[in-house]
Amino acid sequence: MRMKLKVINPNTTLSMTRKIGEAALAVARPGTEILAVSPAMGPVSIEGHYDEAISALGVLDEVRKGAAEGYEGYLIACFDDPGLRAAREIANGPVVGIAEAAMHMASFISGGFSIVATQHRSRIILEHLVRAYGMDHACRSVRTTELAVLDLETEGKDAASVILAECRLAIAEDKADCIVLGCAGMADLVDPLARELGVPIVDGVACGVKILEGLIDLRLSTSRSGGYASPIAKPYLGELVRFQSP
Repeated sequence: MRMKLKVINPNTTLSMTRKIGEAALAVARPGTEILAVSPAMGPVSIEGHYDEAISALGVLDEVRKGAAEGYEGYLIACFDDPGLRAAREIANGPVVGIAEAAMHMASFISGGFSIVATQHRSRIILEHLVRAYGMDHACRSVRTTELAVLDLETEGKDAASVILAECRLAIAEDKADCIVLGCAGMADLVDPLARELGVPIVDGVACGVKILEGLIDLRLSTSRSGGYASPIAKPYLGELVRFQSP
């Protein structure tokens, strides 16, 4: 079955978008077309509630354009899952966030997983997501580091070694038997970490692509009855006029 998926990196750093697109293509089956994009507006990285809120507008902009472009499903490729619920209200097909995808996949294959992410200020956001997704029973810990998101794109920062060291601590101290990578920009670390650690390494980009393929195969999309009903049409003012519902 042929399908078109739009993978949205909510930040505007194109080198990370290319990495995310490569990770998505690596797991997509023949016949699945992947477009990885960054919005035309938004922060270069997402590190905190403010960045998350601002980036959601760019995500929604890309989702709104998707139907006319022929896309059937959407992946939000930031571990904060910015704009996920709002995107589900307006998308013409299923929308998956990489954090939700990764946590559920990890719960299928492990007795308990730890999330390893970037800056310490992200911890509270990710802990909120763990609870929101009903993963308290499966998540052993949320571990963060001194790395900024863009350190993952910067030579000389030795980001891979920092992430590896934190994963080792998660296994030793938390008794985690699976690691969830807490940033889409870590997608290229899956194989080397798995070789070093000997436990499953779960990347939400790969998980999200496979979940979308399955949903579309099953002809399942977001319910319009109840919580994800289409937005109520009303006037918007100022710079947000173009986001106004029809």
